[in-house]
Amino acid sequence: MIIAFTGCEETDGEKLDFEDWQKITVTASAYNSSKHQGEGNPLITAWGDTLNPEVQSIAVSRDLLKKGLTYQTPVKIEGFEGVFIVNDKMHPRWKNKIDIYMGANKEKALKWGRRKVEIAFPAKIEPGG
Repeated sequence: MIIAFTGCEETDGEKLDFEDWQKITVTASAYNSSKHQGEGNPLITAWGDTLNPEVQSIAVSRDLLKKGLTYQTPVKIEGFEGVFIVNDKMHPRWKNKIDIYMGANKEKALKWGRRKVEIAFPAKIEPGG
């Protein structure tokens, strides 16, 4: 299943209200669909999705899952246009980190490098809250 946010500000006809989203600072790096950047098929995510360069996707460190960055969560990333979708997760050794999928464009990924960015995502709703 692939969810794409076209227009980047609407989903299912509803306007996304980014002001209400939770914001955190994370370390962001970039990755590509190349064999040396993961195990197995480089186009298949940890949740079994097939990566598509037309869909803005990210992988998240597993500690961020507990903060609400779970499968298919929409995410805004400082420095990028549009909305990204969480559809991959990283090795457990990483903490407070996202990896931005940049298709096969290795030069773009290298240029991005690694940096701290603010991200925003829908606030986690606590049961009974």
